[in-house]
Amino acid sequence: MLATQNPGKVVEIADLLADADVEVSPRPDGLGETVEDAGTLEGNARKKAIEVVAATGEAALADDTGLFVDALDGEPGVLTARYGGWERLLAELEDHQTRSARFRTVLIVVFPDGRPDLVVEGVAEGQIARSAQGDGGFGYDPIFIPDDGDGRAFAQMTRKEKNLISHRGRALRALVQALAP
Repeated sequence: MLATQNPGKVVEIADLLADADVEVSPRPDGLGETVEDAGTLEGNARKKAIEVVAATGEAALADDTGLFVDALDGEPGVLTARYGGWERLLAELEDHQTRSARFRTVLIVVFPDGRPDLVVEGVAEGQIARSAQGDGGFGYDPIFIPDDGDGRAFAQMTRKEKNLISHRGRALRALVQALAP
């Protein structure tokens, strides 16, 4: 079961797991939103997964992602989803020359049978653009230019292009590898 309620993440996860032998189901309707107050990406992901396992009795896959900006001492970090969006981030960075940043995704699978949790992560290093670019993706994609790319922001890439180099793509490939027999 997927623990995310973010439709953009659901699409990315489904795309990335389509070729793997990993079957996922969407988060059940009726589950309230998880309060993400754990203080770490792993802690927030774990909270989401535990809630889904408790509600369904099925293994749950949860994630949490943060954008860590060097010029802002790592902010917004674990508070990325509640930070105020890319417009606020661009305003905060207006007078900064240093634009380096990284997206970090932590994925966790919590099993209902007591097996140890499976935790993996993926990181994408990059730069924060001076203005929004493109109209694809979601969240901070219009202002994040990955170092492994060709100079375009995530929002300018096709889903396939983004998934090859994104933090979430890397984390999901690590998950598939960890689940392999």
